[in-house]
Amino acid sequence: MQVINPATGKLVREVAEHDDEELQRRIALACARQRDWRRTPFAERARVLIRAAEVLKRRRRELAELMAVEMGKPIAQGAGEVDKCAWVCTHYAERAEAMLADQPAASDAAKSYVCFQPLGVVLAVMPWNFPLWQVFRFAAPALMAGNAGLLKHASNVPGAALAIEQIFAQAGLPEGLFAALLVGSDRVERIVAHPGVAAVTLTGSTAAGRAVAAAAGRALKKSVLELGGSDAYLVLEDAELDGAVEICATSRLLNSGQSCIAAKRFVVVEPVRAAFEQGLVAVMRRSVPGDPLDPDTQIGPLARVDLRDELHAQVCESIRAGARVLLGCELPARPGAWYPPSVLADVPAGCPAYTQELFGPVAAVISAADEADAVRIANDSNFGLGAAVLTRDAERGERIAAREIQAGSCFVNGFVKSDPRLPFGGIKESGYGRELSAFGIREFVNIKTVYVA
Repeated sequence: MQVINPATGKLVREVAEHDDEELQRRIALACARQRDWRRTPFAERARVLIRAAEVLKRRRRELAELMAVEMGKPIAQGAGEVDKCAWVCTHYAERAEAMLADQPAASDAAKSYVCFQPLGVVLAVMPWNFPLWQVFRFAAPALMAGNAGLLKHASNVPGAALAIEQIFAQAGLPEGLFAALLVGSDRVERIVAHPGVAAVTLTGSTAAGRAVAAAAGRALKKSVLELGGSDAYLVLEDAELDGAVEICATSRLLNSGQSCIAAKRFVVVEPVRAAFEQGLVAVMRRSVPGDPLDPDTQIGPLARVDLRDELHAQVCESIRAGARVLLGCELPARPGAWYPPSVLADVPAGCPAYTQELFGPVAAVISAADEADAVRIANDSNFGLGAAVLTRDAERGERIAAREIQAGSCFVNGFVKSDPRLPFGGIKESGYGRELSAFGIREFVNIKTVYVA
């Protein structure tokens, strides 16, 4: 596995993959450790998670620097990601026992109830864009529920995978209960089929989700998928425009545009479209990419050159289809995976900027005649991860968010974000199942009926 600094294009280090013998050893050890862990009291599990949060806080700068070097995340955002990982650990440490408490259920029995028991070893196939958060939001609830975790991380962030394994070890988690598997994607199907693996969760592309879902289906194993998104932000004629522009630009540029729940399509009603475009261009223009190790940098490079080139190809195809360039959209003449903040307007239906996920700092503005047309355009997508509605009328926004938009999350007058207290996930080609909240911790448990006559 090669780690290439996306800011410079230079090789940082190479990490050897685990061979089959080591892979089998790690899976077997996870199975053995989980048989004991499932009987460990919640209080002891919670103590481990609290200590993990403490380790994360102690290693905050080191971990942020690691993410900056491995995948280009601006170091200030990396530090925030570490803080969020600590939050999800403490959140489940404090609440998991109540979330998984037995629930009485009335029946003709003398006693009947529902209990929640761990499934076993859960395989997590995780992406590079939030190399710590994506893992901890799976691991914290899975471990608190009594499961073991195996992590197949993206091949360009092996340092993050090993750091997470080390963090749990430093927190006192039994050896092998959470283990990184340094393997390529070509070995995932065999791991899913392994009799010691009970379930699988994946965050990544729709294509990767289809492959893992197929493998899980063949093995009749539970799966949860959080896949791509092309989130629509509806800007209505009564929106407070300056605030709407800031919300939209912030969401589009978060993590240098490499977020499944970043704003992707800006569906703007015609009366305010021109003013919105002008404001968005102004904000995006002053957002200049810089060294991810500089604490003042808000936009870094993309994670890999091949991903940058794929994004540019989507942009070029959209322009050929009729989209109008308002800002950027040109490859910079410098080493690394850089791409400028860019804005496309007059984006026509059917082009990549309309139908595909643009994983980078490119905003696509689509004109709508009115509210109904904006809702139609927002829902005219194979994705259904997140969305937002921007309007001065909170009741109007809530109605649209709750009743009209087809997505797993819809925010009113704010940008979409994940939160340990709220369920997170998508519909359509954005996946199925939920992470976070009580819904997330119950994905990888056996919801068991107990009947006592």
